Order: sequence, then structure tokens, then C-alpha cells
Amino acid sequence: MTRSQRHAGIVAAAERAADALDCFGRASARLRRLVPFDAAVWSATDPETGLVTAPMLVENLGDGEGCGAYWESELLEENVLPFRDLARADVPVAGLRAATGDLPARSARFRSLLGGMGVDDELRAVLRAGGRPWGSVSLFRMRGAPAFGQEDVALLAELSGPLADRLRRFATPHAPDSGGGGSAPGLLLFDENGEATSINEEARAHLASLPDGPSTPSALGLSLPIWLIGTALQARAVAQGRDRGNARIRLRARNGRWLTCRASCLSGSGGRPGPVVLVIEPAAPADLALIVAQSYGLTAREFEIARLVAQGLATAEISETLFISPHTVRGHLKAVFGKAGISSRGELVALLFAG
Repeated sequence: MTRSQRHAGIVAAAERAADALDCFGRASARLRRLVPFDAAVWSATDPETGLVTAPMLVENLGDGEGCGAYWESELLEENVLPFRDLARADVPVAGLRAATGDLPARSARFRSLLGGMGVDDELRAVLRAGGRPWGSVSLFRMRGAPAFGQEDVALLAELSGPLADRLRRFATPHAPDSGGGGSAPGLLLFDENGEATSINEEARAHLASLPDGPSTPSALGLSLPIWLIGTALQARAVAQGRDRGNARIRLRARNGRWLTCRASCLSGSGGRPGPVVLVIEPAAPADLALIVAQSYGLTAREFEIARLVAQGLATAEISETLFISPHTVRGHLKAVFGKAGISSRGELVALLFAG
């Protein structure tokens, strides 16, 4: 079987998936036959920030209790092959042993966690489409197994785009169920050590609406999903100067509603980073416009024109604003309507920008 045939089989399996979690399961089962691995973590990511979000599939790593430590190392320690770098790399796939010259202990992630778990090599990839990260995957081989090779890297690199494209199509909006979750902002407070110390009832309601996935126990008497932990960790990373990205994710609750989770690090005494406050609330239309546009495969220019349509600008006004001809504007709008399966400006505004 040629590499293109193997690639086609995995993509075809992903195309048959009912949702993102099913996509991960189908792709992982097929991939394991071609690139043997002992354990894996597949996750959706927010396409604007690259942070992990729901859903997440953890295979053969127990109940995922080490996920918190894994993402803490990823975001707060100096590591080899951080996902944020892979997301911008020409090839968004790399193996740990190959990247460290067969000295994986050069990576803090290996020293503090993976080595103690018996991991010998990690092959990680960002699933990228339209220049944006829609998912990530880490494949692990335990001691005694060979390191991942260039053929493994090449196959996973070829799968990055098609799998990301499948994930972003799952982000298209659908009518949510009417109940559950509440509408007021939920608040969570983490101390300087990353421990959750306070929560309001609105946050408890939102947490109850989230899909199942890896979580971390807390002193509040409930387990916190790893996606929220990762967002809070990102706020600390920004405060410490390790990253300049946003600590924000969007995720879909079980009832179909989109939620936005954002975190910010407060200032402590002497200007040092203090506690982290995390807000989780129903996503506003502006929070979702870009992610929905991306899910339909709109280009940056097409989305820009859609925004101007939502502002009430006529074709001639859009033409003057963007310094393009009215004919070009109409051509872009025709492309947008075709991709989104709509036929009018009103439908476009409702699809991308209505609550």
C-alpha cells in the first residue's frame, strides 16, 4: 500500500465521523495500524489562540490524570517543540527524539513527566487548515519501542490539513437545546500556585453543561476540565512573559450552545503575577463570527466583506471601503453564499453574527 493510499484511508474514516470526538477515534484507530504507538492524546484547539478545547480523546494513559501536569509543563516551562511553535512551522509535525538529537531529557516535559511515565518518544502535530490550528495530537511510544522516523512525520504532516478541515466543518452552528447552562457569567479564581480557590454558582452551572473529558480534582469539591485549566495556565504564561497570546477558548456545551472562556492574571504585591480570574459565559455573536466563518471555509477577504455586509454597507460602499470593484465584491459574496449554503445578505448576517 502506498503512502497516498494509507493517507486516503485515514481521511475517508474521518469523513464518516459523526462529530469531532468520533473523528479522533476513527483517525487514531486507522493511524495506529500504519504508525504504531502505545498511547495518544487528540484534542480540538481554538483556531484563534491554539489552546486546547473540547473535545479531547486520551488513549491508554489511564484516566488522563496527568493531563494537568502535561499542559502546565507545555505552557509554563521551557520545552522542545511547543505546540505554539509547531502551529507556525512549515511542517507542523515533529518527533521529540529527532528534535533533541536522541537526548529527550533536553525537554522539561520529558524530565518532569514523560520520562517517569515510561515514555521513550513523542510525535506531536498541529492539525492546521487555512493557516489556523484546529486540533493537536501527541503519539507516544514507551521504552523498548523505536523512535518515530521521517516516514511517520511525513504521513502525519499529510494528514494535518485534511483532518483539520474535517474538524472545522464540525464547528458550523446548529440550533441549541433550550435548557441548561444558565446565561450569566461564571467566575473561577485560581491562586498564585494555580489552585482553584473560589467559584460562583453560575460557573458551577456552566461546568455541569460541558462535555465529558479529562479533568483535574480541585479543593472546591469538583473536577475542573483540562480546557479550563489550560486557559488559566495560559494567563499565567502571558503574565510571566512566556507568551503574548490570548488566554481564551470557545467550546460547545452538551446542549449545543457555544461558551467563551477567558482568563486574566491579576497583579500581586510588588507587581508580581497574582491570582488568575477565569470567566466562562455564553459566547457573544462577535466571539463566534470568525470561528463560524472559518468552519465554512471563508477566506480572510470573504469574511471582511461579510463583516461590512453586517454593518449595513451596500455593494458600492464596500467597493469604496476596500478599494476593489463592485464586480469583485459581488463575486466574493457569491462565493460566500455558495460555501455557506445561503442566498441572501439577511441569511448571511443571521448565520455569522446573530445571537
